[in-house]
Amino acid sequence: MQQMEFIGIEIGGTKVQLVAGGADGAIVQRARFEVQRAAGAAGIRAQIVEGLHAVRAGRRIGAVGVGFGGPVNWRTGVVTCSHHITGWNGFNLRGWLQRESGTPVVVENDANTAALAEARCGAGRGRDPVFYVTLGSGVGGGLVVGGALYHGALPSETEIGHVRLDRRGTLVEQRCSGWALDRRIRAVCRRHPRSVLARLSRGMRGGEARQLAAALRARDAVAQALLAAWAEDLALGLSHVVQLLHPALIVLGGGLALVGAPLRAAVAQVLPRFVMKALLPAPRIALAALGEDVVPVGALLLAAGAYAHARR
Repeated sequence: MQQMEFIGIEIGGTKVQLVAGGADGAIVQRARFEVQRAAGAAGIRAQIVEGLHAVRAGRRIGAVGVGFGGPVNWRTGVVTCSHHITGWNGFNLRGWLQRESGTPVVVENDANTAALAEARCGAGRGRDPVFYVTLGSGVGGGLVVGGALYHGALPSETEIGHVRLDRRGTLVEQRCSGWALDRRIRAVCRRHPRSVLARLSRGMRGGEARQLAAALRARDAVAQALLAAWAEDLALGLSHVVQLLHPALIVLGGGLALVGAPLRAAVAQVLPRFVMKALLPAPRIALAALGEDVVPVGALLLAAGAYAHARR
């Protein structure tokens, strides 16, 4: 009998990925599309239909899993809203995909989907519980306990990006997201125009955070000081996760985690300062291991779970 396989879908603000693979998250085929923002959600749905035909050809598909780049109701599969692409608000993504695929469908936000992937197939393998934080254009998080996603009461999720850092209401996302880091870099480069970081980011009007890793490799003192301040804010936010949930491992993912080992070390160094002594040592900090595959792999795991649930 032909082996059962699954489809995983990543729906983001810049790219759409569809993969076919096994219940273990192993990817065997992929289709990738660049998002055309002007086409809105309807354009993305057309890409998904095209990708479904490509990745499912000749395969016995048991279910589809989706990691969506924005808030969703995981019970109903209805999109709450999209901060990047118009036309998604209130859309029944699960119902539409079930009609298109003819299989069970499960929908999660992309941070939860990535958390599941890293916990079971990536940096968190063998650890429990695992908390994942994605550092990109926004800041999101997900908690995996006993190999399964933790959900609070609807509509809540583990929104680490919206944890407050002070009484004025400053959010982790306002200090640690990609756009916030870009803003920090522009400000520090105005004060230190001769620094390596200033030279690398000169003329840029966004995306300056991409230059931070290179400046750190050059041992730029300005970049090192900026990293220390950024990591301290992130560690303060994560300390609330430790006090409330005390995960065995915290995984740093998303585009900003590409700063790499210096970021991991900076967060690991300062986190114990914000954790109550009775809970020390603080959880280990690790960098995400799955790269661009993290959401598709998590979506395959979601699909396999949906298939198993449907057969009960």
